[in-house]
Amino acid sequence: MAWILLLFASVLEIGWAIGLKFTEGFTRPLVSVVVVVAIAGSFYLLARASRKIPIGTAYGVFVGIGAGGTGVLGILLFGESAAPARLASLAAIVAGVAALKLFGNTAAEELAPTKS
Repeated sequence: MAWILLLFASVLEIGWAIGLKFTEGFTRPLVSVVVVVAIAGSFYLLARASRKIPIGTAYGVFVGIGAGGTGVLGILLFGESAAPARLASLAAIVAGVAALKLFGNTAAEELAPTKS
């Protein structure tokens, strides 16, 4: 369940990051309110997820999915650069998120006391 909360938090992060473009410097009240609600929601869900997922892993995955998703949507929606170096950087973010998911709990599990 914590990973699902973290995924939703990350999707909200992508939403508010893209939404910032549409606030026009927070001069559009309705869009600005939606962005602020999405920001609050994303951090609330991140906080809930971090109750079960180590904070370093949770935050890394949250930021990674947010940055990667925002980068891809920036290319698709706003015609931002899709230069090879930029795409490789986005791929590196995705690889880092995958590694955090795969190996994020390993150290915590190794250090946890065993139940007898």
